[in-house]
Amino acid sequence: MTRVSALALGPYGINVNAIAPGSIITDMTYFQRTPEEVKRLIEEREKKTALRRGGVPQDIANVALFLASEDSSFITGQLIAVTEDIFE
Repeated sequence: MTRVSALALGPYGINVNAIAPGSIITDMTYFQRTPEEVKRLIEEREKKTALRRGGVPQDIANVALFLASEDSSFITGQLIAVTEDIFE
């Protein structure tokens, strides 16, 4: 859908991209879990990422800000994975 939309809207100067967040640590991570469960969950997720850390909402916001800026003016039709779980 992202690529089709980029092809359709590109002639009008509209860039279309998508952000695919991986494991992001948010308030929902803590919902109905004990501190021990949260710690174990985060450690397990971190083992599955190349950077060995969990993502935070600011990581997603940074990508969105980049895509909204002129710095990304020649990027369109892309799906950008953020904190992709690569070791599953």
